[in-house]
Amino acid sequence: MSDNPRRDFFKAAATAAFTTSIFTGNVKGANERVRTAFIGTGRMGRGNMQAAMKQDRIEIPTVCDVYKPNLEQAVQLTQGKAKGIKDFREILADKSIDAVCISTPDHWHAYMTVEACKHGKDVYVEKPICVTVEEGVKMVQAARKYNRVVQAGTMQRSGIHFQKAAQIVKSGELGKIAFVRTWNYGLADKEGIGNPADSQPPADLDWDLWLGPAPMRPFNANRFGVDPKAFSHFRWFWDYAGGMMTDWGIHWLDIVHMAFDEPMPLAITALGGKYWLTDNRETPDTLQVTYEFPGFIATYENRNSNGESMFGKGGGILFHGTKGTLFVDRSVYKLIPVKGSGLEEVEVKASNNTNVAHWANFLECMQTRQKPISDIEYCQRSTTTCLLGNVALRSKLRIDWDSKKWTSQQGEARRYLSREERKPWRISV
Repeated sequence: MSDNPRRDFFKAAATAAFTTSIFTGNVKGANERVRTAFIGTGRMGRGNMQAAMKQDRIEIPTVCDVYKPNLEQAVQLTQGKAKGIKDFREILADKSIDAVCISTPDHWHAYMTVEACKHGKDVYVEKPICVTVEEGVKMVQAARKYNRVVQAGTMQRSGIHFQKAAQIVKSGELGKIAFVRTWNYGLADKEGIGNPADSQPPADLDWDLWLGPAPMRPFNANRFGVDPKAFSHFRWFWDYAGGMMTDWGIHWLDIVHMAFDEPMPLAITALGGKYWLTDNRETPDTLQVTYEFPGFIATYENRNSNGESMFGKGGGILFHGTKGTLFVDRSVYKLIPVKGSGLEEVEVKASNNTNVAHWANFLECMQTRQKPISDIEYCQRSTTTCLLGNVALRSKLRIDWDSKKWTSQQGEARRYLSREERKPWRISV
């Protein structure tokens, strides 16, 4: 990794358009169909398909998955109109495809996004956008270098009540905000996802292609993790994801970023481990990460051993100000005034479908060439913030973050900022 990847990012993007008036040869007219292929058609991918299909102009010519049952379900969603394929490189080579949606496991997001940009396609990529800090830098470089619209799947930014909550923070109505709490609490069975032995992969799964840039490992049912009752369990293994810190922490901390105009933390500390679950996951079941941002402290907490919280909410954000506290989650925002502050208690419920609105924004920006509401650089910042929580945990160091050089001041922690991709899946912008 470069000593100064942030500098390299701006240097590489110097000849690209950073304004909202990007022009490419693939700009579509307001009434033209936008041919969008879907890569990764598990539970999240099919959810994205359903949200996209509510847009009048979306056409889905191709769907792609390395696991045949997922692929067959995706083809069925299109009433058999889409072509089902196993290898995403066929989509990249198809010049008739305008955009791709990437809903694969996290460890594939960076490579596929960069390659899609290089092939002239706009991208909707699920969160977290990457599994290492270096990958996120390359994704932004690719979006700017090839003048692509890249929308990240942090769809809460398209929620009207989230936008209003962020505006309350920005307005100063809550007074000085010195502390922000984010969390996910729950009570899971002690056995968790269990301890299946390594085995041969199913005949209808291409395990080598599923692993892609990640290290070669024997097949394990939990590493693959497809579960009809839950989102896939790959999230709990370091090779492919970052546990709850990057799976759910990204949603809450992304809104904190939005509300404070996209800051980066100055310092990060973390403690956590497996104190309850006895399954074969690698990521912690109990975690507390503390961030020092310019002017305030923020925390992310997760536990699987107890679901109680002050507000009876399993997850959310609390902005604590000198005049009032603002709670927000996916269902509501609520302002709780400090006695004598002059503020009134306010409660506003969610009023729009954030997934559908997020796809509408992506489609609009494909036409106008403006930056989308969850532009790749915004999600690079919030994803990096979450990744640094895991870096602090795994390195057992306090991380002092240099946002100009885009690296840790602690040299011992830098090995967690990048990884060696398995051939032939090395990212090249």
